[in-house]
Amino acid sequence: MTDRPILLDTCAALWLAAGEMKAPALDEVRSTLSAGIAVLVSPITAWEVGMLASKQRIVLAMPALNWFEGLVEAGIDCAGLSPAILVAATELNAPRLRDPADRIIAATARANRYRLMTRDRPLLDFAAERHGAAIRC
Repeated sequence: MTDRPILLDTCAALWLAAGEMKAPALDEVRSTLSAGIAVLVSPITAWEVGMLASKQRIVLAMPALNWFEGLVEAGIDCAGLSPAILVAATELNAPRLRDPADRIIAATARANRYRLMTRDRPLLDFAAERHGAAIRC
């Protein structure tokens, strides 16, 4: 456990909300929250979840916005998404990060020194090579 906040990738946010996140990732989320340290989700996750639902790649029991708001109401903070982070996402030296949402999440984690929780290999590699803080879920 560290004193740095966690930023959830979209897959991690979906698993956490569905009660499907497994230990040790779930243990890390719980210990971070119990220590009074933020666990966050990017606003781009709301967009990504909406896109996944509209393409029927995931099924939600509610509209995507309600899903995202429920996550925040449950104690997950909403990370800031500034123009500086959006521009930084375009400037990342990370050719394997092709997904714009992943680039925004990576830039957010990097700018704020958040630990990034994900299962996505390009994000894990980015964290290991250029960011230094990832939690595999």
